[in-house]
Formats: sequence, structure tokens, C-alpha cells
Amino acid sequence: MWRRPSKGNSPASIKNLARVYKLKLYSVSIVILVIGGNSLTLTDIAAVGHFSIDSILLPSSQKPYILLGGSVAYVALSAQRLGVNVSVISKVGGDFPEAYLWWLGQEGINLSKVSKIEDACTTRFELRYSQDLSNRSLRLTSKAPPISVDDVPNSLKARAIHIAPIANEIENEVVEKLKAHADFLSLDPQGFLRTFDQDGNVVHHTLPNKRIFELVNIYKSSSEEIMYATNLNDVDAAVKAIHDFGVKIVIVTLGMKGALLSVEGTNYKIPAYNTGKAVDPTGAGDVFIGAFLAEYLKGKEALWCACVGSAAASIAVEAIGPTFADCGTEIYRRAHVLCEKEIKNELH
Repeated sequence: MWRRPSKGNSPASIKNLARVYKLKLYSVSIVILVIGGNSLTLTDIAAVGHFSIDSILLPSSQKPYILLGGSVAYVALSAQRLGVNVSVISKVGGDFPEAYLWWLGQEGINLSKVSKIEDACTTRFELRYSQDLSNRSLRLTSKAPPISVDDVPNSLKARAIHIAPIANEIENEVVEKLKAHADFLSLDPQGFLRTFDQDGNVVHHTLPNKRIFELVNIYKSSSEEIMYATNLNDVDAAVKAIHDFGVKIVIVTLGMKGALLSVEGTNYKIPAYNTGKAVDPTGAGDVFIGAFLAEYLKGKEALWCACVGSAAASIAVEAIGPTFADCGTEIYRRAHVLCEKEIKNELH
């Protein structure tokens, strides 16, 4: 049974008309390192996975938005907003706009280990949302080269590393190497659960190598994805199965319904902060885990971290794309409302 939380700790576009891209696989080419900060040594959070270029068609618009995407973008920006330093390990193609790199650098994200492959393509997705934003279709139109063990610097030392593939781009050996470079690992397996048909449409499957769970401390995915990952058709059973691999914290995001949090088998229901102003749910789960990790690294209790994650996600969906105002104060205000609301509900 899911339990409501007690009160947590106190706190602290580029738009173009979309084009239809044929599915293109990566090619081997010269690597150019894009420097966007100091070289990777000690960092609070290192996010690993592909940046993408997303074509997002929302019900509120007749034309799609072309935007920076990829889980690492949303994770990095949300965590950085809450006062931790973030680095990204990624690969992009020669078509990746310099404006994106400039902007991320201006936001304080360390891009020193983002590799730009000039004659390869950046990972691109087309996203189409239903009228009520509850469903979406996803199509891959190009894919950047994979992230290999050679892309992980031996000098890397992070307090937390978040593994966030979007198109099966992270090789298995990478996760094992990352384990040795961080105090703890966080995983969102969505990209490991995806294959693509000849038209680029997503086909989900179970996780082929479940040993990866033994390497991570925090797991986060949607309710649909955790059932794919475990090959189970019940969320509670899937959460228990993840814990059985030794994972301490399991987070299951539920969209507008909030999230489920399980800490070493003790389960809580985290509410959503609904304002009725949601316009783009892309990346909401990534914002959740980015904010969660930022607070967790500050020594906050997992329940409070989850309330902050839910609050941050509620702000993210009120704008299109990974654009965040300086909204730390509002995130914490909403997080307190979520915690206090649940306490009142329990008392009644």
C-alpha cells in the first residue's frame, strides 16, 4: 500500500518549421571536443546520454517547435537551477546548433566532454501529443554515435552520475566504468527499453541485461517503463523486483498524477502540483529526477527531495522546451504546499 509522506526537510527557442527526416544511422568520423567549461574532475552530478533535437507538435499549435532535447538537457538544467554543478557526457552531430551549446554553457553546464562528430547526425525525435497531453507518439529520425567507455574520462569524479539514454546509445561497459567514478549511480532506463522499426517508430521491450540494476542506487522511470524493464504487469511488483537487485530508492513517475516513491521498501505517494497551465509535458520526469538529485546531494530526506522533484516538474510543463526561469524560490514554495497538503489529508 502506498503511504502519504510526512513533511520533508525545509529548503533551501529556437523555433523553426519542422522538416521530415529520413532515418539515418551514425557514421564513424573525426571527433571534435566542444569545450563548455572546465575539464571534468570533481562535479556534483554528471549526466550521461545523448542530447537531441526534438520536433514537438503540441495540440495548441499547428506547427511543430524545433527544440533542444534529450533527458540530459532537462536533468542538467533543473539540477543546476537548484544550486549544484552539473557536467554532461554526450555525443552530437555536426548539425547540432552552436546556439544550444552556447546557451547551456551560459547556464553553467560543463560541456567539456560533449563530443561533436562533424559528419555524423545528432539524435533527433519527432513527438506528437494528444489533445489532453496524456499520450504521445515518438519517432526517431536520426541517431548520433554511441557513448563508449573511451568517452568517460579517467579523471571523472562525481558525487552522483545519472545514466539517461534515449536511443540505446550507452554501451553496457560504460555503466560499469561509471560505477567506479561516482559515490552513487542513478538510472532512467528508458533508452535501454527502446528499439526502432524501419520508420523510426519506438518499439518497447524488456531490459536485456538486468544486471545493470545491481550497479545503481536510485532508479527512476514511468509506470509503463518499469513494467517493461522488469517484464511484470504490476507496478508494485515491479518496484519490489527493482529493490530485490539492491536498489535503495525507486521512483515511478505518473504524469499529472504525481509519482510513487519507494525507499528501501517503504512506499509513499507523491502528489502532483497541478495549476491547469500545462502546455508541454516533454522532459517532466527528467526535471523531477534532476531536482530530486540536487536536493539529495544536499543531505535532504528522500521524501522532501521527491516533493521538490514534483514541484520542479510542475513548473517545467508550464513552458515549451527545456527553458527554466530563475525559479528556485517557487519550486520550494510548491514543494512545501505538496508536503503540507498530504499531512492535512492524512489527518483527515
